[in-house]
Amino acid sequence: MDREKPLSIPVDGVTLEGSLAVPDQAVGLVIFAHGAGSGRLSPRNSYVARLLRGERLGTLLLDLLTPQEDLVYENRFDIDLISRRMAETTLWVKENTQGRDLPIGFFGASTGSAAALKASVQPGVEARAIVSRGGRPDLVSDILPLVKAPTLLIVGGNDTVVIGLNEQAYGLIRAEKDFRIVQGASHLFEEPGKLDVVAMLASGWFRTHFTAY
Repeated sequence: MDREKPLSIPVDGVTLEGSLAVPDQAVGLVIFAHGAGSGRLSPRNSYVARLLRGERLGTLLLDLLTPQEDLVYENRFDIDLISRRMAETTLWVKENTQGRDLPIGFFGASTGSAAALKASVQPGVEARAIVSRGGRPDLVSDILPLVKAPTLLIVGGNDTVVIGLNEQAYGLIRAEKDFRIVQGASHLFEEPGKLDVVAMLASGWFRTHFTAY
């Protein structure tokens, strides 16, 4: 069964709310980092997570800000804050949940991609793979050469500004990497079938790198 289980995660002096689902015979666990103004109830990431679980990948959808913190607009773009929360959540998950024995990967969207990349270089995190959907890896350009996790950047073909930003960031990543453009997709991948393409690319990337160890 892959029924989602609510989690309350004590990190960084606050309690974050999450939703964990681990299918039978899961090959890894994917922790989601949402974009600014979004959270664990994001319909797009929830949809991708459901498709990933169909590929035997566990998922953790969580809010990296408390409801009170999210009311402060600047917090949504505080990459240092949300990347620290991402790193601490990962360490907590590895100690306290059924995902403790699974390889862990990060799926980041928009600013969440920057947080995921920055969290991956924190001591003890050991992310095995990272996928960025319509992300802003350029916001953490200074740490991109330090990223060790294989990284897949996915951008919509109609999202021309973000394509350019991702191309710049891609050149700074020294780890194994790939860059995929989903033709006909906008920044949010709202067009029919485009999130299915994202999920297919992401599941392939995660499964390849989770089972390579």
